[in-house]
Amino acid sequence: MRKGIVLSNISNLYKVEVESAIYDCNARGKFKSNDISPVSGDLVDIEITDETKKAGVITNIYERKNYLKRPKMANLTQIILVVSMKLPKPDLELLDKQLVYAEFLGIKPIICLNKIDLEENKKIEDIFKIYKDIGYDVIKTNAKEGLGVAELRKFLKDNITAFSGNSGVGKSTLINDIFGKDMTQEGVISNRNKRGKNTTTQVNLYKVGENSYIADTPGFSTFDINEIPKEDLAQYFIEFRPYIGKCEYGDCSHIKEQNCGIKIALEQGKISRQRYENYCKIEQRGRSIRSKKRTKGTHLKVCRDIKMRFDIK
Repeated sequence: MRKGIVLSNISNLYKVEVESAIYDCNARGKFKSNDISPVSGDLVDIEITDETKKAGVITNIYERKNYLKRPKMANLTQIILVVSMKLPKPDLELLDKQLVYAEFLGIKPIICLNKIDLEENKKIEDIFKIYKDIGYDVIKTNAKEGLGVAELRKFLKDNITAFSGNSGVGKSTLINDIFGKDMTQEGVISNRNKRGKNTTTQVNLYKVGENSYIADTPGFSTFDINEIPKEDLAQYFIEFRPYIGKCEYGDCSHIKEQNCGIKIALEQGKISRQRYENYCKIEQRGRSIRSKKRTKGTHLKVCRDIKMRFDIK
């Protein structure tokens, strides 16, 4: 058996790197019965079936440090969250949602403000300051010109890093800059609606150095943060943590209640209003989704009861 890392999966054919060689592998059928399958980032054992053709079979998946459902990845150590300053415009609600999810998974987030050549300096500095003051690493880049890429590259050493952000923000261009060649298909911005067209359809892991990999993904806009219990959401806005214990009520939602430690800190300027408003949006949307799921579940139960009562087929 040889130990390796899964780089990609296309139609259940896995590319696995073993000691700098890449093997095309299938996975043993036992994984299906155990309701698990290999994903990019997995550490696996493979049995080589043909050394000449570099073919093998995955026989074991090692325990994962973390696992992301959408897109499917494992064992990430950090996520670089790419935010476009213009074309498309910065989506700070999505950024905060991604930061919350990264904190929940225990993965280090790094914020990359890209396309800084397209926006006025004051707006860039305002966003930079919000997240720098919280304690996050924030990098300013212009991917088209390669500005800031050297600084970004320093964070990649000894990490498995995912690049995350809406389509069109410049993830693929940044990856191409890091490698100095066209590793990924660059995104195309629609002139009609100024939104990015998603060009990456699967997770690909690229080696950038010894024990260092970066991933190009379809993006994390589909993050389902409903995995996070609603009462824990505020904990993952890390600057909220010192004030949570100062609320009058133990089950404070930090939205409608009086004598709320977080709201007091907000009025005192200790918490960014932008971040607080995004917390409210995320919390209320999560509440709405959970309510819809409960309503749907009740509706299905009523339908089943009616069918059983009247023997409807």
